Amino acid sequence: MSIPSVFRKRRNESGDLVDDLGFLIHEPADTYHAQAGKFLSSHLLADFRRNPLLFHKKELGLVQDQDRPAYIVGRAAHVMILEGREVYERTYAFGGPINPKTGQPFGSRTKAFQDWADEKGKPVLDDEQAALIERLGVSVQAHKHASALLAEGVPEGVVRATYCSLPCQARLDWLSPERGIVDLKTCDNLDWLQTDARGYGYAYQLAFYRSLVSGVTGMNLPVYMIAVEKREPHRCGVWRISEEVLGLAQKENEDGIARLIACRERDEWLTGYEDIREFDWI
Repeated sequence: MSIPSVFRKRRNESGDLVDDLGFLIHEPADTYHAQAGKFLSSHLLADFRRNPLLFHKKELGLVQDQDRPAYIVGRAAHVMILEGREVYERTYAFGGPINPKTGQPFGSRTKAFQDWADEKGKPVLDDEQAALIERLGVSVQAHKHASALLAEGVPEGVVRATYCSLPCQARLDWLSPERGIVDLKTCDNLDWLQTDARGYGYAYQLAFYRSLVSGVTGMNLPVYMIAVEKREPHRCGVWRISEEVLGLAQKENEDGIARLIACRERDEWLTGYEDIREFDWI
């Protein structure tokens, strides 16, 4: 499938003629996340579907999302695999200070390492994390379908559109002019990927992305998910999300947005546990 109507040529910073998807906005991740108060994202919509009260507290700034150490590997892998080595090496610091007594690097939890990391002024990957990210990149490139999906396209592009009467935004891992939307996931075990996908609501996330892209292009694009294991043997797999799943998830997203609009109009934020429930299983 090709989407030439929104695909054009542009000049990059070096003056080279490259392909681009003209409706995408290119901005740093921090700039994108700073717009969360103005635009609904798939992440915020998922928060609302699970717990309207928690969503509202996050909206008011009373609750902050926690950043876990494992997240840095996933983010760094995205940069390396999707944006390339140059951006990856510019974004992250590597290694760490050496303990003169042992000749070995200080552990990432030591004060010496933290002081060194603070001086760098950007996220730091220790040697083990950096080696893992290299292995993930090799695995993705070795998979014929994954590498084909990522052969041509635009990484980390932002799309903003009005969807179901609300201003919304999405930061797409990859948008290919020939293949459609591609999302990259890191996981522990590919055998459990589809189960994990249900738990994390990946279908809702990707249906939300497709709806926003459709809003600005008028086209329902194919949607793919690439997943790569963070543990040996670092298997990589590719899934195409079925039209049936995307359609069902889109409907639930739109029902959720309608409920969100109603909650804002009434200023009523429930937990979902206001009524007595029947406990009928062992």
